[in-house]
Amino acid sequence: MTSTTAPPTASGRTPTRRRPGDLLVLGVEATLLAAAVLVGAVLNARDAGLHADAAPLYATWGPHVGWGSPAAVLVAVAVVAWGARWARTARWGLLLVAAWLTAVAWTLSLALVDGWSAGLAERLTPQAEYLHEVPRITDIPAMLAGFTDRIADFQPDSWSTHTAGHPPGALLIFVWLDRIGLGGGAAAALACVLVGATVAVSVPVTLRALGAADAARAVIPFLVLLPGAVWVGASADGIFAAVVAAGLALLAVRGRATAAAGGALLGFALHLSYGFLLVGVLALAVLALRRTHRWGALLTAGAGVAAVTAAFVAAGFPWWVGYQLVVERYYQGWAADRPYGYWVWANLAALLLSAGPVLGPALRRVLSTARSRWPAPQGSLPSRVDAAVRAAGPTVLLPLAALVAVLGADLSGLSKAEVERIWLPFIVWLLVAAAHLPAGSRRWWLAAQAATALAVNHLVWTVS
Repeated sequence: MTSTTAPPTASGRTPTRRRPGDLLVLGVEATLLAAAVLVGAVLNARDAGLHADAAPLYATWGPHVGWGSPAAVLVAVAVVAWGARWARTARWGLLLVAAWLTAVAWTLSLALVDGWSAGLAERLTPQAEYLHEVPRITDIPAMLAGFTDRIADFQPDSWSTHTAGHPPGALLIFVWLDRIGLGGGAAAALACVLVGATVAVSVPVTLRALGAADAARAVIPFLVLLPGAVWVGASADGIFAAVVAAGLALLAVRGRATAAAGGALLGFALHLSYGFLLVGVLALAVLALRRTHRWGALLTAGAGVAAVTAAFVAAGFPWWVGYQLVVERYYQGWAADRPYGYWVWANLAALLLSAGPVLGPALRRVLSTARSRWPAPQGSLPSRVDAAVRAAGPTVLLPLAALVAVLGADLSGLSKAEVERIWLPFIVWLLVAAAHLPAGSRRWWLAAQAATALAVNHLVWTVS
């Protein structure tokens, strides 16, 4: 098993090292967040077209409490007090079940701070959402065949904002829910919560399959108390994050059948969001970290992705055509107004609020570990790459791959605002970096994570 914690001292305690470095990074995070809030307020006062009243979050200011407030505090206290210790010792299967159940409780509690209607039942029913289109889908094949014709705006039959901005897989999920009798806002919101919470299972399963069993246990409490759960409950992005995480977990587990299933799931994920082309970075990292049959798994997974893509093409939806049209639609809306010069850095402040303050210090430790483990250049290029991958390990390579994906999305200009939910599929992999935190400090970091989520959910009204 791969150990990622600091070595114990002679007294048997794990030292908390480099505290000045952590404090410096926290200072940078606080400065970034303060600047994003202040500059956002100034730009909003000047009507600069941010289209985000509580920038850098897509939300409106409004301190409030709800009957989910005490429940959220109780869940947070329980995880902070006992989560990290219990995760180290519990039986694996029981731990995964408990992680999912607790993540569901945390997400539901946060959603109910806004009340049943605003937090769940009516969260996905506005005109811009997928549910607006569901009653009008009477023929799924016809919908798929004509999907690209309705992406562009300013035509009588153009799709609603969220539907137009994504491939048809996203709409299909809610159509399928409706077909099996789970239609309406409440059922859709609960599906987002129940499915979204599975990231607390899929991510540790991936780490364990890649030989980092200790790290898998270490990150579970951080995935359970994910500040981004504010947006998992309830937005479709919670489901998106779960699909991506499950696909990557299947790639990590040994076996050709699981690699094919993982590829198929990631192929479907590609038809949930155009931005999931960047998930390829994470998928390659997972495949590179496999101990055996990497090339076979790559070919099998690639076949799975290709099969799903071919099925959508045969149904009348070529992904690449949809992408070209969605870029056009993107700049027909608020993106044309939102200033890139603000959002290219303010997005990172929104990322911090969704990933939590642990992100900076954890990534600092990942980068430090990567430098210390980097092998001496020798041998052929493939052997050097293999040596670097092996030396880094999953707790270094996966957060770095997620970071590359996030930076690529940020610099593209196609992620101006709302990234606190849009980047959830990458955020859960960034938090793998938390495995590098000293064991003695994790309770404090968990408290900071919980406090961030509670502050956001009680100070602003978030929007899906």
